[in-house]
Amino acid sequence: MTKKIGFVFPGQGSQAVGMLADIAKEYSEVKTTFDEASTVLDYDLWQLVQEGPTEILDRTVHTQPALLAASYAIWRILKNHSTIQPVILAGHSLGEYTALVCAESLSFRDGITLVAARGEYMQEAVPLGEGALAAIIGLDDTVVRELCEQSVLENEVLAPANYNSTGQVVIAGTKVAVERAIVLAKEKGARLAKCLPVSVPSHCELMKPASQKLEQFLKSLSIKQPLIPVINNVDVLPYETPEAIRDGLIRQLYHPVRWVEIIKKFETIGINSMIECGPGKVLTGLIKRITPDIELTQTTDLNSLQILLKGE
Repeated sequence: MTKKIGFVFPGQGSQAVGMLADIAKEYSEVKTTFDEASTVLDYDLWQLVQEGPTEILDRTVHTQPALLAASYAIWRILKNHSTIQPVILAGHSLGEYTALVCAESLSFRDGITLVAARGEYMQEAVPLGEGALAAIIGLDDTVVRELCEQSVLENEVLAPANYNSTGQVVIAGTKVAVERAIVLAKEKGARLAKCLPVSVPSHCELMKPASQKLEQFLKSLSIKQPLIPVINNVDVLPYETPEAIRDGLIRQLYHPVRWVEIIKKFETIGINSMIECGPGKVLTGLIKRITPDIELTQTTDLNSLQILLKGE
């Protein structure tokens, strides 16, 4: 059977101090990519990624450019050292920006500038400690939406933020409302309901102020039609125009990531092999629970990357 390959790019949560260290020793693309990013950011991104501390790397303003650079470095390695040709791309939240850079819709320099600004806008939108995210596992999507509605008081926000896999939804909103929802989810029989160590409640209405700033920033950037189709998070459709890309990235900040539907979309167009292009194995784990029949490959370390390069 002919391979029909899709690439997926990870979002926040896949970062780790020391990531890509072994790959960087073998492939110059890693250091070159991080050097380019550091020039844009005016600080040493590679040093931060390699030495930490973790709490600084985990700040969204640093996490976002770090993950974009890491995933794009691996993309460059695959392009330079293999004949792998993806027919479609998608990214989880932040990963959508990586997909657009890899599809040459955005330049890498503009992509780094954009996600660093996005991180700042997101952090500024909600004062530290006032927002939260929680993972809910083991409940139907409809039940999760209902418990979000039941957990909010006046002037509070709570909604599904990521439909990550079958029976796994991340909710986001006002911290006290999230805490109420966790209690309610356990009462409804959730296998797991817990807060995530993320300070920014992304993909909910609390991000509207950030989206307005992002909209202004996007007007200043050159955006082109992707050379490879990119399925967007909000509508689960391929981007057709630069205007649609701007609109999708703005709405993505306060709409949920429809990851389950994105992976099912890959299936419907005949994708039978997926590569998680970037650090970590988060998306691979989610995809296994959505569709067990698709071949999955990671690039999280030198060993897994070289297996991919040798076995293409």
